[in-house]
Amino acid sequence: MKTVSVWMGCSFCLVLAPLKSFAWDYEGHRLINQLALASLPSNFPRAVLTPAARERIAFLAGEPDRWRNTPDLPLKHFNAPDHFLDIDDLPPYELDPNSLSPFRYEFTAQLAVFRSAHPGQFPAIDPKKDPDHTRVLVGFLPWTITEDYGKLKSAFSCLKTFQEAGGTAEEIQNAEQNAVYIMGVMGHYVGDGSQPLHTTRRYNGWVGNNPRGYTTNRTFHSWIDGGYLRKAGLKPEDLVKKIRPAKPLAIAQVKSGYTNIFPRVMAYLIEQHAQVEPLYRLDRDGKLRPRCRLFGGGQHRHARVLGLQAAV
Repeated sequence: MKTVSVWMGCSFCLVLAPLKSFAWDYEGHRLINQLALASLPSNFPRAVLTPAARERIAFLAGEPDRWRNTPDLPLKHFNAPDHFLDIDDLPPYELDPNSLSPFRYEFTAQLAVFRSAHPGQFPAIDPKKDPDHTRVLVGFLPWTITEDYGKLKSAFSCLKTFQEAGGTAEEIQNAEQNAVYIMGVMGHYVGDGSQPLHTTRRYNGWVGNNPRGYTTNRTFHSWIDGGYLRKAGLKPEDLVKKIRPAKPLAIAQVKSGYTNIFPRVMAYLIEQHAQVEPLYRLDRDGKLRPRCRLFGGGQHRHARVLGLQAAV
């Protein structure tokens, strides 16, 4: 049972990761989850693939962004860093993105200890511009994905136990709904990781030294998140027709059956981070204008930079 639950738990995450599809506004997040579901194997648990479950998973793709609508600062403090990792902010802490701790709080402690020991290496933070106390953080996206992966493994394991050990109809239904919820929310964060601007301090216009003349426009992120893709006329049915079937990936096994997916998640984010400057370059060179078609003629290169490889 453990082997089956591990496979089922990792499959949804690993379906999403290779998609490298666009992530951003609700329509994009929704499409990512729909594409992931379309690529799942026929022996995936059917209870989470009914029409109602598919719609629920697609809807939940926008849930973590909906949590932003509250003015409550503790929730903003908890939620905001889960959507990004500023990889270019790791070197000042002498941290290698390829060898980060898979444990969220251990990583946070490393940041705090280093910052305390080298206060002169970091600019002062204006409290008035940091009401939710997140400016000191570089983001937790890979930990969020990894933790949700563990939750999904647990959810499918519990579902299987209820199904095979005499669980009531109500217990089985509740266990199915738990898996559906985690699948939907987890898909949001994997989708966030596919957007290069979720991996950099230059998430909304270029900051710092700018010899190549990249945009500093503070609407750049929102344009990439949804404006450009809507203007490009991307149609969901075009992607669904070309989706590649999901394939389980080999994951390192650690003692006591612990499967360490964190390195795979980081490799995914590092790959997307490499597209940050090419994305800015496309914008500077006028190649992100509304008339561009993502899947027409020579636009495949632009699709790659934007993370749109799901159907290519």
